[in-house]
Amino acid sequence: MRPPYNHTMEIPATFFLVGIPGLQSLHFWLAISLSVMYTIALLGNTLVMTIIWVDSTLQEPMYRFLCILAAVDIVMASSVVPKMVSIFSSGDNSISFSACFTQMYFVHAATAVETGLLLAMAFDRYVAICKPLHYKRILTPQVMLGMSVVIIIRAVIFVTPLSWMVSHLPFYGSKVVLHSYCEHIAVAKLTCADPKPSCLYGLIASSIIVGSDVAFIAVSYNLILQAVFVLSSKNAQLKALSTRGSHMGVMALYYLPGMASVYVVWLGEDTVPLYTQVLLADLYLVIPPTLNPIIYGLRIKQIRERMWSMLMHCLFDHSNLGS
Repeated sequence: MRPPYNHTMEIPATFFLVGIPGLQSLHFWLAISLSVMYTIALLGNTLVMTIIWVDSTLQEPMYRFLCILAAVDIVMASSVVPKMVSIFSSGDNSISFSACFTQMYFVHAATAVETGLLLAMAFDRYVAICKPLHYKRILTPQVMLGMSVVIIIRAVIFVTPLSWMVSHLPFYGSKVVLHSYCEHIAVAKLTCADPKPSCLYGLIASSIIVGSDVAFIAVSYNLILQAVFVLSSKNAQLKALSTRGSHMGVMALYYLPGMASVYVVWLGEDTVPLYTQVLLADLYLVIPPTLNPIIYGLRIKQIRERMWSMLMHCLFDHSNLGS
């Protein structure tokens, strides 16, 4: 039985993040791996954003959604990776109470926005392939703005109660978070009150958001595949399937580890090692921001050509200055 508590809470000055329990011997190599992935994520997403921003020919809805996705990926990775690297490399595992819940808010808000953007991009591809003659009439700037606002509002509505519920719980006992960042359930377990209401809210809300998004994405891609197989050209079919397959691969890397980390806590906490649970939660925050600019950016011909042009321009300008 947890002791009853009143509204006068003891607010801890700091929490202490363990990193990845059971894998402390690998922390140095994890720090190097994360540093490399974070560098790729920052450079890749910044490059994609810059190209789309400065190139007047890349102003279609698909590119604008991709630009927003790149910005969200930077926020998502930056919310957790610098602190993870600090923990793994130097052992600096302390994090203040306010910083912990700020990190929690941005992590969950970014993931909620990202899943909404993946749905919006799937809808964009559905309209482009299945209703090409009505593309500009359906996806107007006003519609795009409305979709973006709805995605952000939905994330705020989901995340704000979650963070409020956990931050207003009493923390009298251990301040050691068995995780590498301030993950919601890992922090909630430290409370002296019953954490089940906030944990149950997080489970239900994430299941509804991700479940509905995945269902609509699946419907969109099913309709896209039906339209693709109607194409007479085999090359067109293979090109469309290749692009869709890479996009679906990124979605699988994002959704599967994320949902697995949520449900393992409820269904397999005693059977799945803790380090596996933490790794799953870490992967879906680090791998998608690293791979998205490669999958969505380099595979799109216009962005790839613009990227190559900018690279050649920088190299030749540098060589000319040197000579």
